[in-house]
Amino acid sequence: MKGGGDKEVHQMSPNFKKGSLVWGIWPHNSRPSSSYSRSLLFSRLMFSVVLPVCIVFYIMYSLNLVFFSWGLPPCPTSGLDDDMPISRLLSSDNISANSTPEKSRRTSSLKSPDYTPTGLQHIVFGIAASASLWGKRREYIKIWWRPGKMRGYVWLDKPVKEFRYRSTSTGLPALKISGDTSKFPYTHKKGSRSAIRISRIVSETFRLDLPDVRWFVMGDDDTVFIPDNLVRVLSKFDHRQPYYIGSHSESHLQNIYFSYGMAYGGGGFAISRPLAAAIAKMQDGCIKRYPALYGSDDRIQACMAELGVPLTRHPGFHQYDVYGDLLGLLAAHPVAPLVSLHHLDVVQPIFPSMTRAAAVKKLFAGPVRFDSAGVIQQSICYDTTNRWTVSVSWGFAVQIVRGVMSPREMETPTRTFLNWYRRADYTAYAFNTRPVARNPCQKPHVYYLSATRLNITKRAIVTEYKKHKEKHQSCRWKDNNPADMVDQVLVLKKPDPGLWDRAPRKNCCKVLSAPRDGEKGNRVLTIEVSVCREGEMSQI
Repeated sequence: MKGGGDKEVHQMSPNFKKGSLVWGIWPHNSRPSSSYSRSLLFSRLMFSVVLPVCIVFYIMYSLNLVFFSWGLPPCPTSGLDDDMPISRLLSSDNISANSTPEKSRRTSSLKSPDYTPTGLQHIVFGIAASASLWGKRREYIKIWWRPGKMRGYVWLDKPVKEFRYRSTSTGLPALKISGDTSKFPYTHKKGSRSAIRISRIVSETFRLDLPDVRWFVMGDDDTVFIPDNLVRVLSKFDHRQPYYIGSHSESHLQNIYFSYGMAYGGGGFAISRPLAAAIAKMQDGCIKRYPALYGSDDRIQACMAELGVPLTRHPGFHQYDVYGDLLGLLAAHPVAPLVSLHHLDVVQPIFPSMTRAAAVKKLFAGPVRFDSAGVIQQSICYDTTNRWTVSVSWGFAVQIVRGVMSPREMETPTRTFLNWYRRADYTAYAFNTRPVARNPCQKPHVYYLSATRLNITKRAIVTEYKKHKEKHQSCRWKDNNPADMVDQVLVLKKPDPGLWDRAPRKNCCKVLSAPRDGEKGNRVLTIEVSVCREGEMSQI
């Protein structure tokens, strides 16, 4: 009867719950129907037949697996050892070797015997210039350009008189006129339409289809490049990958208004060939999408954002959005190759009592010529007898400070310069700075480069630095005054073209001889700059 069985069970056994029947066990007053008995009998029969069959198949499968494995070679382990520790299994070497073979092959191909290292012949320059400033700024280009050894073009808005001469006779790159940009919209209220023309220089240079070009380097006509250091930097990157290399502004406000992710064009930037090809295809359309931008470099960065390529920052490219004296910045240069200098028309000459172009030429004629890798690199040491702190910015200047100042302080740029936004104070820089002197007695005595020569006997470069005459406040300290004792500083340094093939580190310096209080005749401080020896450090 439908539902009666449950009711009867509940009545006969109060503790027996509905649905709790176990196979083959029935309450004492309950009997199964005949159809259910037949079903139960069939289930028992199937179970008694299927179970032995499953057991037989399991035994046969196990035996077959054992005997078959004897004839197989061992399973591949992808170069991993069973006893290898977890830390090694998870290391980047094993991941790159076993999980990313394509990347491994790309890296090894750069070191293959038939690979040619990146050189000047693989770089083409695109220099932005205007006819109105050309007569003055071409002198900067003549300093660093190497006719016959470098490739590049100066892109002008209209012809100048040099168009009548061959570039080899002028000591300048070939001159070209930029394409018409009148079809592009420009809506920025304070900017200039020339920004559109300048932003297309990389694309126009790429379309010239020069052979064997790996890098396209952009700069302004008042930008000075150190060619060998540029090669040192670019050779560290795979030119077959999309790279956008440069640096941002020294002014925090500039970076806020424009972008910290933008390579400032005046300081120069480099674009690899694959990325230049991508830009050449899409840039005109990209420019039309950003009519309200101010300059050329932020237009290029906008296109980079569409391509998904970020800025690879290198501290050797210098925009120098500052005014005044670059001493504080150059004397504490980052531990990186000096690649470029910009805004030379805005700042004071890097060497006093000289024209701006002549000062840069002096730097190139001596230090850059003999050891470009080490130019303007800072070393810090101490004269223990006189209790002086000495900072050598090789090939540029030597500073002597009375008393002991820590290397941490000495490697922080002093504020000898003003912010690009003149109303902004010293907090508006994108890096740390410090006052020129917290105490009048610690104002540095500066000695600027005067001459450079080779000492064949000592196999060293000798740079001479002469005292810069400037006013110092009276000081009551009893420590010896450098101005009263030192007229000249000599620095000995061996050429080190492989400096940047090693891990970044300042060179060490050592005072070899110094004038002593009351000593007559000797007014020369002699210093040696060299690679730091094991355990050597800057301490008094």
